[in-house]
Amino acid sequence: MARRPRLSIAGELHYVLQTGHNGQVVFADDADREAFLAMLRDAARAAGVAVHAYALLDDAVHLLAVPGRADGLGRLMQSLGRQYVAAYNRRHGRSGSLWAGRFRCAPIDATACGYAAMLEIESAPVAKGLAADAGTYAWSSAGHHLGRRRDPLINDHPAYWAIGNTPFERELVHAHHLSEAHPGLPLPLSLAAHQGRPVSDLRQASPHALRRGRPRKSATIKTVPD
Repeated sequence: MARRPRLSIAGELHYVLQTGHNGQVVFADDADREAFLAMLRDAARAAGVAVHAYALLDDAVHLLAVPGRADGLGRLMQSLGRQYVAAYNRRHGRSGSLWAGRFRCAPIDATACGYAAMLEIESAPVAKGLAADAGTYAWSSAGHHLGRRRDPLINDHPAYWAIGNTPFERELVHAHHLSEAHPGLPLPLSLAAHQGRPVSDLRQASPHALRRGRPRKSATIKTVPD
């Protein structure tokens, strides 16, 4: 049976998913995570891919990225696959496959749900029980978007800039949204990536779609009405 071709569009936002083979761990410790991020920075630069958000889980990698050319994501993930798997196998004395086949991706309508997709990705460590607070997890872009550290991998996307007029306002709004987020990564983002179909509706990208702008003093953020 022929493989479904990936839908990758130059200049458009994409959700990218790469998982471990049979759910196995792909990051055994922080040294693995540091090595992967260094390789990701170099490979993204070489492939002409702008990375806007990410989360490294024990058994998966989630990215939000824009390729400069249609084959950019393929070049990026192929380079990572070669370099990281070889380094991981050498370091841990193993051989064979690490990833569960090809990476998966889905184009994202940046205007409608780019920011919601960012929230889903940065909330994933909380959903997986790896952190109590998304902002304290060292291996995602949440700390960068909250102003807690400068991440050289991240290019701030216009969808993030649109949530506030100043860095302080954006960080405050993002903190409130992350604290209120109810992660739903398995559906629909991961499903869309596995099916190779675009996500173009805000309610598709997050089961609790959030309004943009400064939260009210009550810290209650209303969902977008149906």
